[in-house]
Parts: sequence; structure tokens; C-alpha cells
Amino acid sequence: MEIAQHISVNPNVHHGTPVITGTRVPISIIIGSLAGGMSKQEVMQEYELSQTQVEAALAYAAELVKQTEVIALGA
Repeated sequence: MEIAQHISVNPNVHHGTPVITGTRVPISIIIGSLAGGMSKQEVMQEYELSQTQVEAALAYAAELVKQTEVIALGA
């Protein structure tokens, strides 16, 4: 089931975590790779994704952050 543009969930793919539609690439891997210092281009090459797909993952993550209650993380 598509939950956002280019983002799907399926209980049979990565235990129902959000992935890029038509792939098995989890959104968390894309965001984590970018946060770890990889460029968009490197992520695109590593996971065989388009720029549109990588940007869809970023947009999805941004939307989740907007909806998240603020909590302190071990600061």
C-alpha cells in the first residue's frame, strides 16, 4: 500500500516498514545513510535509486518529524 508518493508498506517486505515503492530499500536506510555523511548521489548509486526517490524519502522523514512530540535524547 502506498502511504506517500514513492513510499509503500507491505507486511511481507521488511516487516511492514516503509520502503521505496517497487524496491526493498527501507526509508530508514536512506535517511541513515544521508545522516551518516553520504551524498544524495552516493545513496542513489548504492541503492540504485533515482533522485526523486531519495527526495521522497527525505520528504517523508520531514513529515514524520513535524508530527513528532519533542523529546530530549540523552543530551
